Amino acid sequence: MAWLNEEVAGLLREYAELTQITGGDVFRARNYEKAARSVRGWGDDIGPLDARALRAIPGVGASIAAKIAEYRDAGTIQALEELRAQIPPGVLELTRVPGLGPKRALQLHRELGVESVDDLAAAITAGRLDGLTGFGNKSGERIASGIEVYRQGRERVLLDVAMHTATAMVAALSAVPGCQRCAYAGSLRRMRETIGDVDILAAAQDSAPLMAAFIAQPEVASVIASGPTKTSIRTAAGLQVDLRVVQLDAWGAALQYFTGSTAHNVAVRQIAVRKKLRLSEYGLFEVDKEGGKGGGRVIVSRTEEEVYARLGLAWVPPAMREDHGEIEAAARGEIPRLVRQNDLKGDLHTHTDLTDGVASAEDMVAAAVRRGYEYYAITDHAPNLVMQRMTDEKMLAQRDRVRALDAGLELLHGTELNIAPDGSVDWDADFLEGFDLCVASVHSHFDQRQAEMTRRFIAACENPRVNIIGHPTTRRIGRRPPVDVDFGELFRACARTGTALEINASPQRLDLPSDHIRAARDAGVRFAIDSDAHSVADLGNMPYGVGTAQRGWLIPDDVINTWPLDRLRAFLTKDR
Repeated sequence: MAWLNEEVAGLLREYAELTQITGGDVFRARNYEKAARSVRGWGDDIGPLDARALRAIPGVGASIAAKIAEYRDAGTIQALEELRAQIPPGVLELTRVPGLGPKRALQLHRELGVESVDDLAAAITAGRLDGLTGFGNKSGERIASGIEVYRQGRERVLLDVAMHTATAMVAALSAVPGCQRCAYAGSLRRMRETIGDVDILAAAQDSAPLMAAFIAQPEVASVIASGPTKTSIRTAAGLQVDLRVVQLDAWGAALQYFTGSTAHNVAVRQIAVRKKLRLSEYGLFEVDKEGGKGGGRVIVSRTEEEVYARLGLAWVPPAMREDHGEIEAAARGEIPRLVRQNDLKGDLHTHTDLTDGVASAEDMVAAAVRRGYEYYAITDHAPNLVMQRMTDEKMLAQRDRVRALDAGLELLHGTELNIAPDGSVDWDADFLEGFDLCVASVHSHFDQRQAEMTRRFIAACENPRVNIIGHPTTRRIGRRPPVDVDFGELFRACARTGTALEINASPQRLDLPSDHIRAARDAGVRFAIDSDAHSVADLGNMPYGVGTAQRGWLIPDDVINTWPLDRLRAFLTKDR
């Protein structure tokens, strides 16, 4: 994704938010939100596009195209600056707190003088929200939870943001003369759902050219520290990136060390100590005769595989390196063959411009064909998500359109249903009979108590037409906390009814989270790794879902969209 696309999308989203805060037209705000999604998902760099070409982007009309061109040419959007000037300091930040919308943020500012998230936290602690009009007994508790979610998100970036930065820098550094190896490491290589900073490792005899090239990257806003073995920078977006350069002979040991996690590395080093060896980022060494850290012959260091093997361990995939039993499995030679992206035969949750997507069914299907999929599902929203304006007639017309497409792969016509507070879904059984598959998701009433929420999910699982529970915790990382549900009960219900749980690959969701996946798998649950794509570019989210599945130790057979079509279709019948 081009950096300008990302920047402009962020500005259009801000324009939409400020329009709402200042009491502007809600439909205008929604138009800007849709344009932001379109720009972010546009496959090409919008930088060279003139006004006419910009208007070819779905949702971008003349006014929005003019603002995009203004930012590209002048580095600012005057209308956005005017909106910013109308907002009291700190109120925009308050709207980022999950559960606190624009109206409540303005109310807190006007009535309590709250000007920051820290002010808000202090007001909650002091009980100043008690009795405030529109704030119930549990409001303070819920907003305090939202503050925690917001702070976590503010201190770390989403996986795709870190990945875009890292891959661009690795590509640039790999092209520097003298660079022998280059890769990202750290929590990004382990596919953590959020990233604190990016670690890049390179191998070269002379580090100076690499360090100079690193500092010169266009994303660099400031240099934190620089030396012959490590340089740290901060990007314009505030992300810290560290580059370490080692000798090629130490590559394997360094990659293992800087990938982490800390707990995994401690466990591996303890094995080395028991074998009277010493493991560091420079290699695996014999301990000298005096038992000290110095001296000692290097045994292995060039590849990760030989480091693990010399310690009596199978190589551990990076996504598993959290000291959650992988060391013991490696010692037994029982590391599973984890699911990989090329195992996926299709995508079972995607959207088009019939609802909140920004690309036509034809464009989405053509992109799926280019990805080599064997089957592909279109699952636009159902009518109970009112703002999407779905009707029976629209859905039936889409079905005819999908059936008529000469796609080059098997097309499945589905829908994303809404799980109502009582567990019911949008259409009756007769209408649902016409779909090839149904994803069912919670899109509202997120604050139900655990018993109610659990019954809600289980009722959906027990619906014979529901095949997949979409984004099961409903969280949006850094923006909305997960719902309160008894996951043990949900997992048992999914296993009993033959309902798959989604691993939603959107970097904003990564839901089901990896810390629940192993428990669900042990309960007998099957999974679907889906992109939840709303644009052609979003189809590229699948690696994030695969990484999340790997962190949950899933193998291909656990994931229904690695299966051949006939086996998948049999699963989708739920033994009806």
